[in-house]
Amino acid sequence: MTVDAREALDGAVIAARGGDEDAFRALYRHVHPHLLRYLHGLVGDEAEDIASETWLHVARGLAGFEGDGDAFRGWAATIARNRALDHVRRRRRRPCLPVPVEALAGHADTRDTPGEALGDLASHATLALIRSLPPDQAEAVLLRVVMGLDSGAAARVLGKRAGAVRTACYRGLRRLADLIDDPDAPVSAAPVSPGAGPGVTSGTGPTLKEVR
Repeated sequence: MTVDAREALDGAVIAARGGDEDAFRALYRHVHPHLLRYLHGLVGDEAEDIASETWLHVARGLAGFEGDGDAFRGWAATIARNRALDHVRRRRRRPCLPVPVEALAGHADTRDTPGEALGDLASHATLALIRSLPPDQAEAVLLRVVMGLDSGAAARVLGKRAGAVRTACYRGLRRLADLIDDPDAPVSAAPVSPGAGPGVTSGTGPTLKEVR
């Protein structure tokens, strides 16, 4: 994120906390596409519903939120993850729908290095590859690359140390690069239907009253 974009996000957080509708829409437009991709990885086709729940909780708690734009993205990711975990627990009570929360979505259009793998997690073409990673690596990659959180923020979402998240992300990206270079390698992952795409990237977004 550029310095100007970061400053604009910081300003939008401050204004939205004060009830500014335009600022809230700006936050939504910036965060929602990444949040929806993250949730597609966790709950598949039901990501839209969980995203709606997430924004409802965000709107209700926004006035009491303290932090800058980066902290807001981490806070939103934490709320989304908690809603997804609750959803998965409910599904696990129903036979025939055992989908682990660590199932992940994304796509790295890469060759053979973790740096290249970081470049373009955008589509669902390598969904099965990412789901095949160990859970700690998979979610570390998703939070760091798709949500764009730094290692400290991702660690707070997961309740882990930043160093552990960095290590898990690095190992996951190395594994992804190897898998992408060898498309015939065996992949073990539960089937997931991630939906139509990465989320809303245009439009005005909701108002605070609509979300609340």
